[in-house]
Amino acid sequence: MSWDRRNMLKATASGFAALLAANGVVRALAVAPTAPYSPLVPDKAGVLDLPQGFSYRVLSRFGDRMDDGYSVPDNADGMGCFALDDGRVALVRNHELTADKASGGDLASGYDRNAAGAVLPGGTTTLMLDPASLRVERQFRSLAGTIRNCAGGTTPWGSWLSCEEDVTRAGQGCGLDHGWVFEVPAAAAGLVDPVPLTAMGRFNHEAAAVDPASGIVYLTEDRKDGLIYRFVPTAPGRLAEGGKLQALAMVDGTRDSRNWSGPVLSAGSPQDVRWIDLAAVDSPFDDLRQRGAASGACRFARGEGIHMGESELYICCTSGGAAGLGQVFRLRPGKDGTVDRIELFFESTSTDQFNFGDNLTIAPNGHLVVCEDQYTPVVDNHLRGITPQGLAYPLARLRLQTELAGACFSPDGQVLFVNLYSPAMTLAITGPWVA
Repeated sequence: MSWDRRNMLKATASGFAALLAANGVVRALAVAPTAPYSPLVPDKAGVLDLPQGFSYRVLSRFGDRMDDGYSVPDNADGMGCFALDDGRVALVRNHELTADKASGGDLASGYDRNAAGAVLPGGTTTLMLDPASLRVERQFRSLAGTIRNCAGGTTPWGSWLSCEEDVTRAGQGCGLDHGWVFEVPAAAAGLVDPVPLTAMGRFNHEAAAVDPASGIVYLTEDRKDGLIYRFVPTAPGRLAEGGKLQALAMVDGTRDSRNWSGPVLSAGSPQDVRWIDLAAVDSPFDDLRQRGAASGACRFARGEGIHMGESELYICCTSGGAAGLGQVFRLRPGKDGTVDRIELFFESTSTDQFNFGDNLTIAPNGHLVVCEDQYTPVVDNHLRGITPQGLAYPLARLRLQTELAGACFSPDGQVLFVNLYSPAMTLAITGPWVA
């Protein structure tokens, strides 16, 4: 989500997109000439337009009474879906609430409190679903006392990594430092013990993705000069035991991936990657990205969604590209001693393709599903599909003046769950997903 939603970064120069495309520097990625689904059908309820044959169900709304006595908080953001051992499905949902927002009730405990002694409102809620009927059997608070839990990521061992997109210091209206990652087991039946994973760094966290082959966690940073990080755990699967935080650098010396000031990266041209060790990752001065860049790390334009696919990660950079409309990178971790490689997979040159992408996931057919997060000049957010060939198409259109977030598929790939940010609403979308 935006680190400053009302101060969106504009394109550095409006003529760059046309100039670069004309010179063949950036591959011109057009709207897919043949989308895999029919055109969008206007929703009579005025919520979400979908292709013919698709429908949605509202699972949860802002203000609904939950089973623990609290109410559903607002600002629903990143979300993960899990198959539980008892056959149910769990959705763990972030709430990007700042310290001054309502929490949905007088929370009894949490990581931190404000100056008045109230538990801070950010955190997660969990929905337990019957997978056959999609009925919500229970919903409840599962993490409390944090700030601006934006995105995060699922782990192979069945937990959600909830990331704080906030670097408030102790004494600035709260009692403890913020800017951490917290782990929430999907099977938790209530509030978990909120333990900050401090070795994963203190910065403006956005999202996380785990490589199941190595246990390495890849992390994004929602800053206009942010970095891509990875956390190499001491013990894979046991993140609280610590590890090493590193920043991505290009072997060829490229220091800026944003393409704002001229042609730097071209789509479809992989670059070898090296990783720079970072020190003092608790970063009391919020300077981790500056120190990393000074050591050779590459800058990215507001890294947001990150998702692990089949042996590769996709990373969404909201305001990257010559047009400032967004980029998607593909990072392939090396195997058997080979180096990691990264490439620019997609760069939008038109709002019809992609406009400030945020959370993303992968559909059963291998297409990316990207949530748009743009608020200016007119709020008109979509779910965008992107084919493996790099062609974009509209998958859904939101009719409300907010953003889409937290897209994730059910374990069987038959249901796409997605959040409406505010007023918070969680939807289950079913239809003939292309396999």
